[in-house]
Amino acid sequence: MGLKAMKRGVLITIAIIVLVYLAICVAMFLLQRSLLYFPQPRRVRAPESTMVLPVDGAELVVTVRPLDGAKAIIYFGGNGEDVSQNLDVFSRAFPDHALFLLHYRGYGGSTGKPTEQAIHGDAAALYEKVRSRHPDVAVIGRSLGSGVAVRLASRYPVARLILVTPYDSILGVATAAYPLVPVRLLLRDRYESGKYAPDIETPTTIIAAEYDEVIPRASTEKLLSRFRNGMATMQVIGGVGHNDLGANGEYLEAVQGALR
Repeated sequence: MGLKAMKRGVLITIAIIVLVYLAICVAMFLLQRSLLYFPQPRRVRAPESTMVLPVDGAELVVTVRPLDGAKAIIYFGGNGEDVSQNLDVFSRAFPDHALFLLHYRGYGGSTGKPTEQAIHGDAAALYEKVRSRHPDVAVIGRSLGSGVAVRLASRYPVARLILVTPYDSILGVATAAYPLVPVRLLLRDRYESGKYAPDIETPTTIIAAEYDEVIPRASTEKLLSRFRNGMATMQVIGGVGHNDLGANGEYLEAVQGALR
């Protein structure tokens, strides 16, 4: 093989690699929301446990346990969670709180498509409706929902904030997961909790899983460091990972303790 042929072969190989890389980047940009959101159907469908909340461009389903009184809990779940499955456990664990479990757009019968901007707006709409009935509103956010909860608590008064397996930002998590992809240039839904944490004036409890395989501990600890001194504490539940944390009795005890 001559020198020119070798150079041509090298250039062709480089061009193929570049094209494949660009194709991967384009695919990730176009499909990124399908990689972030995993809508789930709703198992609890009883009419008395369902509220429909009209919002701009959609109708949201909220799984509820109505209860008179001052106290309420708003729950924002993970990206692949059917929040209605928490209703029975939460009803027994928090007998003096009305419960409002939000199904994001596209989840559990809610219409529309999930995006960060839409979900933050929906969370605010739900909060305002709940607060009009219950002046003492606690907010729980798990995994993806922790970012929704943090931003909400930075803008509105909440009684308590509980963050389960939270992150400093989805941008940071995605950058660590895809180090060879220019995530900072491609990512649209960033959920930058760390940017809003310094504005929170609510006592905050962070609950982490010892063996969290989804959210790096460094990201959770970075979020903790963003809060004002003394505003947030962290509890690590031993022996569990990201997805089985909820089945551990210590998890529910930690949430109950945070609400006392």
